[in-house]
Amino acid sequence: MKCAIMQPTYYPWAGYFNLISKVDYFVFLDDAQFQKGSWHNRNKLILNGKPSWVTIPVVREFLGQKICDSKLDDTKTWRKEHFNSIYQNYSKHPYFEKILPLIEFIKDESYTLLSSFNIRIIKEISKILDLETTFILSSDLGVSGKRSEWIINICEKLGCSEYISPKGAKTYLEEDGFDSLSNIKLTINDFIPKSYLQMKSRNFESHLSIIDVMANIGPKTKDYIL
Repeated sequence: MKCAIMQPTYYPWAGYFNLISKVDYFVFLDDAQFQKGSWHNRNKLILNGKPSWVTIPVVREFLGQKICDSKLDDTKTWRKEHFNSIYQNYSKHPYFEKILPLIEFIKDESYTLLSSFNIRIIKEISKILDLETTFILSSDLGVSGKRSEWIINICEKLGCSEYISPKGAKTYLEEDGFDSLSNIKLTINDFIPKSYLQMKSRNFESHLSIIDVMANIGPKTKDYIL
């Protein structure tokens, strides 16, 4: 069985879903520490002709708070601002109807925690793309550890023989000696995004939220991420 472990992020990029497509178990590392200014609560889209951040304000209640404990700050008008900004900049795209239900979700105030909000979006996008995997929350597994040890403990808990990691984690996995710590096979996933016809951008901008991919190429998105 193959496993991937990622922190739940806001409207992730295409590579996130490429990783989902390759595993039997996809674990949301929701009990990792929340990091301000990370992908946890922000991502990039083409707004006003250039790549721009959309950022969710998060309530900082205590030092070291986990993603699963982080609350969306609805004292601010970010929901309306995000929805309107995406609508205004993407409504003329050829496959806007594909992303409209996904951005409508921004307005659902019943989701008050960052992790559950992000996870719902990721699951909905995975469903649209017909990606089949079993989603699991790390907070439900009752395992802990640091860096590679944590990953190995999760894989062993799930009975997985192979861990597929994003390229960005390669350095620390090698530093920790992942291969010598267990019999779990380590595979580094290196997704390289290809260019596509991107409306409202003079030059192709890679590594944007998958929302941009879906709005531009619609039904070809699944082939794009595989």
